[in-house]
Formats: sequence, structure tokens, C-alpha cells
Amino acid sequence: MYISPKRKKYNYYECLFRFNLNLCSFSFRLIKMKKKIFVVENDEAILEIVESLLVDEGYDVKAIQSGESIYDQIERYKPNVILLDIIKPTDRGSELCRTLKADKRTKHIPVVVMSTHAKVTETIKSVCADEVVPKPFDIFDLLNTIQLQLSA
Repeated sequence: MYISPKRKKYNYYECLFRFNLNLCSFSFRLIKMKKKIFVVENDEAILEIVESLLVDEGYDVKAIQSGESIYDQIERYKPNVILLDIIKPTDRGSELCRTLKADKRTKHIPVVVMSTHAKVTETIKSVCADEVVPKPFDIFDLLNTIQLQLSA
């Protein structure tokens, strides 16, 4: 014979309070879980596409074109992943990536490099990038790469 445990009975207001408390806790966890992605891309059209894609996937995205003070913006934004466009596999092209991986405040952030040059895949991954996505890229490959870096 099964004997059910005694349940405490709550009045209407206690139930409403507990429900709202649980709802707030759940909402806070959802907000807390949103991952930040910082995107640096030279081509404005690609930048807009990548930003739109990542926002649609539920990420918090800061997207900028290459320019001054990128490193300062990264430090302020504190992203979980950085997508970085490198045009050519030169010292200047990979300077930001190297700086990020050399600094103790940012070295833990995964850097995914996007590039059209085949040499970048071999060169930059061995120097500083956590992963390289060749352009033109498949949307699902890009999303999968980001997800893998977030879970690493």
C-alpha cells in the first residue's frame, strides 16, 4: 500500500509568490547564460550577415569593422569568443590575435579566425588562433565552430 507524503498546503498568495520567485530565478539564469561574441570583420556586408546570424542564434553580439582601439573594446566587452577577420597571414594581420593570446587578461578567450587565404589556416592556427574558418564559410560550420569553442 502506497502512503503519500504529507504536502504542505499553500494559500493563493504563497503560491503566487513562489511562482514569481521561480520565474524570476529562471529568467535570471537565461540572461546569465547568454554568451557574448565579439566580431571583427573588414567587409561591412559580411559583418552584418554574421552579426544577424549570431543574434538570431541567441548570442549577445558586438560587431565592429577593423580599426583603432579594437583591443580596448574587447577588454570592456569581455566576450566568450572572438571572431577575427585576418586578410593576409602577415605579422601585421595577426598582430591582434597574438596580442590577445599573450595578455593574461584575454588569453583564455577563444579566437576564431576567418580568412580567405589558404596559408592562414596553417600559419595562424599554429601561432595564436584556436580555430580557423575559411571564407567563404558554411553557416553551419561557423556556428558549429563557435559552439565547440564555447564548450571547450
